[in-house]
Amino acid sequence: MLNTTPQTVCLSDYLPPAFSILSIDLKFDLGEEEALVTSRLSVRRNRTEPSSGSGLRLDGEGLDLLRLAVDGRALSADEYAVDAASLTLFDVPDSFQLETVVRIRPQENTSLEGLYRSAGNFCTQCEAEGFRKITWYLDRPDVMAPFRTAIVADRARYPVLLSNGNLVAEEVFSDGRHLTVWEDPFPKPCYLFALVAGDLSCRRDTFTTRSGRVVDLRIYTEAGNIDRCAHAMASLERAMAWDEARYGREYDLDLYMIVAVNDFNMGAMENKGLNIFNAKSVLASPQSATDQDFQRIEAIIAHEYFHNWTGNRITCRDWFQLSLKEGLTVFRDQQFSADMGSRDVKRVEDVRLLRSRQFTEDAGPMAHPVRPDSYIEINNFYTATVYEKGSELVRMQYTLLGADTFRRAMDLYFERFDGQAVTTDDFVDCMEEASGRDLAQFRRWYSQAGTPELRVAGRYDQVAHRFELTIDQSCPPSPGQPEKAPYHIPFAFALLDRHGVEMPLRLEGAPGVADRTRVLELREPREVFRFEGVASQPVPSLLRGFSAPVKVSYDYSDDELIFLMARETDGFNRWDAAQTLSQRLLMRMVAEPGLHPPGDYLEAFRATLENRDADAALSAEILTLPSEVYLGEQMEQVDVEGIHRARERLKEVIASSLRGELLHRYLREEGAGDYRLTPEAVGRRRLRNLCLDYLMRLDDPDARALCEAQCTLGDNMTDVISALGLLVSSGSARREALLEAFLARWRHDALVVDKWFMVQALSKRPDTLARVEELARHPAFSLRNPNNVRSLVGSFCAGNPVRFHAPDGDGYRFLSAQVRRLDGLNPQVAAHMMRSMAGWRRYDASRQRLMRREIESILSLPDISRDLFEVASRILGNPG
Repeated sequence: MLNTTPQTVCLSDYLPPAFSILSIDLKFDLGEEEALVTSRLSVRRNRTEPSSGSGLRLDGEGLDLLRLAVDGRALSADEYAVDAASLTLFDVPDSFQLETVVRIRPQENTSLEGLYRSAGNFCTQCEAEGFRKITWYLDRPDVMAPFRTAIVADRARYPVLLSNGNLVAEEVFSDGRHLTVWEDPFPKPCYLFALVAGDLSCRRDTFTTRSGRVVDLRIYTEAGNIDRCAHAMASLERAMAWDEARYGREYDLDLYMIVAVNDFNMGAMENKGLNIFNAKSVLASPQSATDQDFQRIEAIIAHEYFHNWTGNRITCRDWFQLSLKEGLTVFRDQQFSADMGSRDVKRVEDVRLLRSRQFTEDAGPMAHPVRPDSYIEINNFYTATVYEKGSELVRMQYTLLGADTFRRAMDLYFERFDGQAVTTDDFVDCMEEASGRDLAQFRRWYSQAGTPELRVAGRYDQVAHRFELTIDQSCPPSPGQPEKAPYHIPFAFALLDRHGVEMPLRLEGAPGVADRTRVLELREPREVFRFEGVASQPVPSLLRGFSAPVKVSYDYSDDELIFLMARETDGFNRWDAAQTLSQRLLMRMVAEPGLHPPGDYLEAFRATLENRDADAALSAEILTLPSEVYLGEQMEQVDVEGIHRARERLKEVIASSLRGELLHRYLREEGAGDYRLTPEAVGRRRLRNLCLDYLMRLDDPDARALCEAQCTLGDNMTDVISALGLLVSSGSARREALLEAFLARWRHDALVVDKWFMVQALSKRPDTLARVEELARHPAFSLRNPNNVRSLVGSFCAGNPVRFHAPDGDGYRFLSAQVRRLDGLNPQVAAHMMRSMAGWRRYDASRQRLMRREIESILSLPDISRDLFEVASRILGNPG
């Protein structure tokens, strides 16, 4: 906990490590009250005259030092010093063996970093700086070493003992304990270390690589859950095959293991050869998991597997380069998911997440570059900017280079840097070298925060058959960066004729064959492009496929947006046109509460509903209104109640105007036969449940009966939880009975109980906060479990703005109370929850005052953690 002003770590202060670890030999003796960790390091000095003196400083937190020896000689008290964060050896030779023995208490570790207990099993989480809670070490990613790990524990309680690499020895002792020894032949930073000990069942399969090697695949989980691992295993095998085909990357060990644990701060962790997963990212069956859960599991399984090459074999030099592995791997898992399902829908999902989370981050006090300049606590920079925006930076390079050249650049990257810890500049260097292109200006994307804004204007000359496109780019100020230099932006563009056909594009002064879609490259504050031979008045299709993470302003008429919604050939832009049209209408309805939607708008909705040839999943996305959170981000001062009223009223008008069409489509998409996870079946369920959502806006007994029947008779969790969520927000007399029945059925499945928490936290009923406070005292809820916290507290505070931002401030006081309790248990989760008040300055004066009071009260905590201090102080406007 924080006792003094925390230290800021700066990228500009980076120095290579003064020492290397040539090898590390670990032994864990696991007991019920404590664990003993013996470490033997082979250490070598990297500089003969280190600038910081001749000593060695090792990182460590919460370690009871029992033995310290150099080359077999125990050190005396005057040869070293220990404080709360480090062990310093005052004078060491250039090459030596260091042995330490420490005592740790995993059973008391609620931070879920380092070695801890989850449901009676031991497991680790070492990224970013958790290894220092296990033993003394140079806990930084540019120190890489081969690990050998021995684990000793009671055989009856912990029959499974796992670590990274290959199993090289096993032994059973007469006292009932047993030993396993693991060797990882690949040097790795300590953040990739993993250990698991427990009573676990295993699902096994094999994968044969393209070179003919057979890899043993294992997924470990509690015995009662082993039948819910089939989808995860199939996802892993698909990811392995895809990475070989798309990137030529073959798995490099004989064993690949995944372990599912109940208590985990993240979704999963890519530890070399032994991935540790949050159970919700592994376990699934049609009865217990939704379509979204299945898709998320496939994506996360793939993400962690892809890290084997983009993160493990090549890792980041320092934590400022975090997006080198995370942004790149998100891009790869997005490509994979697009290939496995609907490409258009996947792009819509990715951009919706980017706009709702990352654009919001860029526009507020938490804004930071993809490659940050400084931090207090690195855990706070596992953000949408590093992950999602980082992925967009890779995608833009893919767009600028083209698929074939990008693949050559990736091959060069893997060949040149295998086994090294490198930087984002090293990555871009490979893009430049493989393509022969100068990406110096593009690198600004890594160092400048904020979302660029493009003001676009088009002018058609009917006489000259010329279309002129003018684009102005700018980027608003962000903390520490009042002014921004122009970006290098790939801008995918087309012109559509009145039938929606892409017109040939002949850029004035540019020889060559005309393109149908052209990637324009923006580099200056203003760019003008003139296209010749445009036979008729076109409708411009801008930023196709969302080719850059920017905001685009263009003065489309409502008729043009309706045209794009119906005829645009780019699936993403079809969706974006519908979102823009709905957003424009909702903003008018906020300003004029009595305004009625125009007939053309409702007709466009009707046409989409009745189009049986369209992708049902994309149709569902097109017919989904922008969220209240997203609409709030479009206003200088958020009108909480106005947005909620306008959105609810528009849904009611759509439902009443299109009741017959909605009911017909709902019944038409009703599932038949066994549950299937094909893209087509998923899309049909998504559209069906959206139709039910609209129908439930009517005070209609028939719609309510359909919803209640789906909730009680549905054969899959997607349909059941969708119906239950609608009923919880409704006036149904059966809502309480249905909630009780759902809990009675699933009370022994923690992941499904989390869904039960979530649907109640998202209810728009006036009594929602009181219900959430009651649920926070429920026996099934624990602040020690991050999944519980995210499902209840996170869903309410981040996903239910009209109730969280109630004018009395009770929502803010609830969040503050939870954050205070969490900070003493799990600072990482506490800091994450605190972000719900990051936009406090964009609300009215009364709400600002109420939120500021809670933020200041958090900052006044006497033992506030570094994690929470950094987030709260940045939110308040003082970066610390």
